[in-house]
Amino acid sequence: MFKGCDWLNNRPQRSEFAKYWGLDPEITFLNHGSFGACPTEILDYQSKMRLQLETDPVRFFEYECLPLWHNAIESLSRFINANPEGMTFQNNATAGVNSVLRSLKFEQGDEIIVPNHSYQACWNAIEFVAKRWGAKVIVVDIPFIIEEEDQIIELILTAITERTKLALIDTVTSPTGMRMPFERLITEIQSRGIDVLLDAAHGPGIVPLNLKKLDVAYMTGNCHKWLCTPKGSAFLHIREDRKSLIKPLNISHGYSADLNTQEKFRFEFDWTGTQDPTPWLCIPKAIDFLESKVAGGWPGILDRNRKLAIYGRKLMCEALGSEPSIPESMVTSLAAAEISSKIKTKDENLQFDPLHTSLFEDYGIQIPVWHWPHHNTRYIRLSAALYNGEEEYQDLAKALEESL
Repeated sequence: MFKGCDWLNNRPQRSEFAKYWGLDPEITFLNHGSFGACPTEILDYQSKMRLQLETDPVRFFEYECLPLWHNAIESLSRFINANPEGMTFQNNATAGVNSVLRSLKFEQGDEIIVPNHSYQACWNAIEFVAKRWGAKVIVVDIPFIIEEEDQIIELILTAITERTKLALIDTVTSPTGMRMPFERLITEIQSRGIDVLLDAAHGPGIVPLNLKKLDVAYMTGNCHKWLCTPKGSAFLHIREDRKSLIKPLNISHGYSADLNTQEKFRFEFDWTGTQDPTPWLCIPKAIDFLESKVAGGWPGILDRNRKLAIYGRKLMCEALGSEPSIPESMVTSLAAAEISSKIKTKDENLQFDPLHTSLFEDYGIQIPVWHWPHHNTRYIRLSAALYNGEEEYQDLAKALEESL
């Protein structure tokens, strides 16, 4: 599979924490950012809950699940300092974005702001809703190379007009790995009477979050990425004064229930139909498990991964002959670099970028490479997770140098 026996027989060393994951030992896994990776102990815990569910599904859903569900709501709310009464669970952050967008009403000519670093699925949802209402999508062109966060703030605030009704803002951009100045942007935008939908798909476990301080109208995020829960665990938090505006994507039994406002809100979002609740029920276990493994707990995890990403970015940029695109203050556990035109360009007829394919098939390195049409260039994006070690980024740099 790999290019030469040297690459096969001398796999780079992962970190001392890698023993908690079941990752393929023959792969240098530098793409935690796409789907996350769940520790084996959390997967075992989920399996036990699934067995518990299947021994008597009625008993589980009617009696046993409820306290576990409430505990998961409370645990996640504490972790990001959010009001648990506004916390709902979603299958993924994109579903949370859609729940908000498809609940809101717009008028002809209203404007919705989306930066050009945004996740394409969420961008598509905005385009869909805008077309339905006759609203206008205002795309803010933010360059890939940024010297300071004030540039981003100025560009986005300049795009606001008297017709602006909503702005989609990321915590950390998925395609380009840029930590947005979301705290300042939320304050500035909402002070102008415009709601912010915060896309925190890369949020919990990668940047510090204090939702009560942010006071953002809407925030959705994933737990399966940087909290390392099982796939299918995400959330949507809705501020108290906006709860009456938002409905779940699935309209179910709660819609007709004669309950008080909070009870109806819980019923509508907590029961949208039969599905496996165990990914969400694993949230408290995952938060506590990872916190217990690193000195300094979660602040220590964030600091450790960020320093590793900065180290990996340095080696990656040197190998590619490119300059870092953002200052270190805007780096989290993700880092991207522009790919030189010296490297084979993407064939639009191929499903995957040839460099991505080569790094995986020839060198055993799992890392995303893509053409981003909104900047008309190609990027490579690394992740720095708890299981990664410095040798893996050295391995990446060597492979990139051979590919030039």
